[in-house]
Formats: sequence, structure tokens, C-alpha cells
Amino acid sequence: MSALPAPVRLLGREAMAAEAAKLRGEGGRLVFTNGCFDLLHPGHVLYLEAARALGDRLLVGINSDASVTRLKGPQRPILPEVARATVLLGLRAVDWVTVFPEDTPLELINAVRPDLLVKGGDYALDQIVGRLEVESWGGIVKVIPFVPGFSTSELERRLGQL
Repeated sequence: MSALPAPVRLLGREAMAAEAAKLRGEGGRLVFTNGCFDLLHPGHVLYLEAARALGDRLLVGINSDASVTRLKGPQRPILPEVARATVLLGLRAVDWVTVFPEDTPLELINAVRPDLLVKGGDYALDQIVGRLEVESWGGIVKVIPFVPGFSTSELERRLGQL
């Protein structure tokens, strides 16, 4: 797979923390979500649109390639991190993408201090990494209902049958 140039709105942690502080200083609300986003499907698109509607800007934190491999196994990711960021940034709902190398987004959440932390309906509130931290600074944690009929696991299963 040929290398892609990094998209302009793919920011490092420090640059994203600065953008988040600037947004807050202007009275804006930052929404944050995270995931691997290795095979983007309509469920992801609807989820990201719903997340973006909750605030003024949406930051998507994506796991680095090494993190995806640790979490999902040696055959993953299917797409490298810059490709995954490029696809996400092609969606009008997504304002910024940041790659994080850790297995959880906790350090990134602490760096950008989002006003809203959003996860999909396959998570219970007590399972959401960063919930306590976001609530401690007055932020909101929200679970967006899962869109039935679309899942990365189902796509992987179907692709394996080809």
C-alpha cells in the first residue's frame, strides 16, 4: 500500500490540546470519541454524525497501528493509521483526528479535556475509559445507541467468505 500524505486536520496531541483550549476559550464545546475505525461502515457514519451534533467540534482519537495490533491481533489493522484518519476526515462530521499510541485514550482525554465524551451503544457507562475524568471537570459522558445491522466484526466475517 502506498504511503499517503498526512491530512491537515490530523493533529498531534500537543497541537490538538491547543486547538481544544482555543475552542473552549471561544465558548465552544468539544466532543471526543475514539476507536480503531479500521473498516468504516454506515453505523460509524451515523454514530459520528450524532456525536458531532452534541457540540461545536468533533475530535476522533484513533488507535495507532501498533495499538490496533495489540488489541485486535496480528492481522489488524487492515488500513494504516494515516489512511484511517484520511477516511474519517472525509466525513463532514469529523473536525479533527488524533492518533494515540496507548491502548486506551485516557492520556489523550486528559490532554484535550473534552466537554463531551461519547461512545457507541455497545458500551455501558461504567466501561467508558475517561468517564470519571471528564465528569470531574464538569463534562458529560454520553452513550449513543448502537445502529443495528452494521458492525466491523460482521464485515470481517463476510469478507472472510470471499
